[in-house]
Amino acid sequence: MYTLIFILLLGVFTILISRPQQNKQLSPISHKLSDRMVRLWEVAHLGMKDNKMLRAEKALLTILNIDQKNAAAYNRLGILYAKQKEYKDAIDCFEIASSIEPSAPSFHNLGLIYYETEHYEKAVTAFEQALQIEDDLRARHIAHAKANQKLERYGQMVKSLEKAVEIEPSYEALKLLLQAYITVDDKEKIRITKAKLTRHQNQQPKKKKRLPRRVQRPKRIVR
Repeated sequence: MYTLIFILLLGVFTILISRPQQNKQLSPISHKLSDRMVRLWEVAHLGMKDNKMLRAEKALLTILNIDQKNAAAYNRLGILYAKQKEYKDAIDCFEIASSIEPSAPSFHNLGLIYYETEHYEKAVTAFEQALQIEDDLRARHIAHAKANQKLERYGQMVKSLEKAVEIEPSYEALKLLLQAYITVDDKEKIRITKAKLTRHQNQQPKKKKRLPRRVQRPKRIVR
């Protein structure tokens, strides 16, 4: 089953917690509010890192209570809900984040939730919105291909996987592309892709076999 990419590799979307630059002209109240926001982000980050979801959720909700248009907080809250398989709440968070500040990660995450809940048409739309903003990430094209596969749109599936291989011709991506060519019965491209996979395997350094260690008797203690 296709798992949530943003859960397995949060490199697609990571909230960076850093202390914002403070203007010297800020009032004492503004300074206190800014410091509080930084502390809340730190609590949310550590809460998710340590799997203390309730603590992280409270921190993120407090951030949103202070700043109702904080797209980053909605995105992070969506990830939190997705980890707990609370998909409806996750969808709400990603949709709000996308409406406030459209970004490739928020649309991509939204697409992954729609895929997980078998709303494949909506998943395709969300992935396409992500690709319109950022189309140079292999994972986005693979996700788009998988959603189209579920809808039996094999032509688009092949195009997306070809683009993924063009970006990064990894062994895994080539295997997915080979399966796509087998699905559409493109014999010539099946032959070519199999040859690429063979070359890819041959280029990988061979692992050296470890020789069994000799069992040595413990040294006699000289008294």
